[in-house]
Amino acid sequence: MYRRNIKHILGPMAVLIAIFIFYQTWLKPRYFHDTPAPPAQIVAEEGATAPTAPVAPPPSAPLGELKRSRTIDPVSIPVPRHSELLGAIHEELEKHNISAAEVKLAELPASILTESATKRHIAILWNNLGILQEKTGGTEVSVKAFKKAVALDPQNPVAHLNLAHAYWGLRDPALTEEFLQKVVTLTPDEPFPHVALADLLQEKDRLTEAGKHLAQAKDRLKKDPGLQSYVKAVTAKVHRTEKVEGKFSSHSSVHFTVKYDGAEDPETWTVVLDILEEAYREIGQRLHFFPSRPIMVVLLAKSQFQGATGSPIWADGLFDPVLGRIQIPTQGAATDRTWLTRVLRHEFVHALIHEELGATAGSIPTWLNEGLAMQLAGDSWHEITSVPQGEQSLIPLATLEGSWEDLPTDKVNVAYHVANGATHYLIERFGMHKVHEILVHLKARQTIAAAMQDRLLLSYERFQQQWAESLGATVSPAKS
Repeated sequence: MYRRNIKHILGPMAVLIAIFIFYQTWLKPRYFHDTPAPPAQIVAEEGATAPTAPVAPPPSAPLGELKRSRTIDPVSIPVPRHSELLGAIHEELEKHNISAAEVKLAELPASILTESATKRHIAILWNNLGILQEKTGGTEVSVKAFKKAVALDPQNPVAHLNLAHAYWGLRDPALTEEFLQKVVTLTPDEPFPHVALADLLQEKDRLTEAGKHLAQAKDRLKKDPGLQSYVKAVTAKVHRTEKVEGKFSSHSSVHFTVKYDGAEDPETWTVVLDILEEAYREIGQRLHFFPSRPIMVVLLAKSQFQGATGSPIWADGLFDPVLGRIQIPTQGAATDRTWLTRVLRHEFVHALIHEELGATAGSIPTWLNEGLAMQLAGDSWHEITSVPQGEQSLIPLATLEGSWEDLPTDKVNVAYHVANGATHYLIERFGMHKVHEILVHLKARQTIAAAMQDRLLLSYERFQQQWAESLGATVSPAKS
């Protein structure tokens, strides 16, 4: 059979194939993939008066599960002219030599930043550095790297999403509507920017707009039932609050906005603002932290309070961590300033702790959260230097770390007594500075046991034993 010579065809075809492979491998941007990428390309990280209601964790799945921090494979943007220099930095990151990589990135000559591809490649390295820093040191140390990445590549969707997560976790004022709208544009299929926008709008009392973004977030959650349940629960709370407060009036001071039924005595909200502004100065100084945004305070009629907040029947007030607002009944507020002051200061402490811990607010044990609220509010609730009446031993603190909502009424008083006493002992023995260091460690996602061991050089169990001994009591054995 006759074979025709086709060398003149094969040569050009081979060149075209080589060019196509080079483009797919080296030039085509790979910020996101339609199909799961191998681990080397993208790495995902997958949160004697009635006491006030204990702060409950957010409903269903924690918001932290929405977080999907990503690294990017630097080969997606080749830089032939500086491959050796930048390759060395990539190698340091691969070895998790975080400090060395950061130093080399910071020392890069400005002259190489004139090329678009080089800037985008360096942005990837800064982004990947931020992911490693976040894993080892927490969000606070990673935000600088993410900001560098975004500055170098303003259209990089991954870096923008990571920076948005960092801002949200830190409650950073830089998490603005404008910034989040850009993240929405760059990452149209991601639910997180919409949830963050809803969170921001809730704090500004723009509940209708918040509800719309929650609906868009739900549409983007695809088939994750846990997160869909979470967003659904928050959406229901937003709509219920909007219905209850739809016709309320509002009045603001420098650091607070008070919403109230217009038919109520306007002198009440004036007194409320005076009490809160004093609490802002005094308690903020003691806790070494001040809120970055005005706090919403809602005055509800006694008949509305329990239905609107879902709080226990014995509660005098509530801080809602989902909506970020203090809610109290107005009955008696105008005639009993002592009661009003106690409740407002108590709930303000909860609001302050919630903002300081940010995305990890659920990590603080309930006993410490409630104890700090009583101690910093100046609440002389019962006697705190003796064992609760009728008790021979103290409830283990570990059993009071979670929600108290299901505690029997007779156990609620005991729980508050133990929380108040243990926190009083913690402050008196170690000082507020050490307490604040414990909060910092909780924010970095350490357990209370690890935080105490690290900052107090004392085990969790030994701390409670020493407190019990100071009262002449014992600690009850934990129930299995």
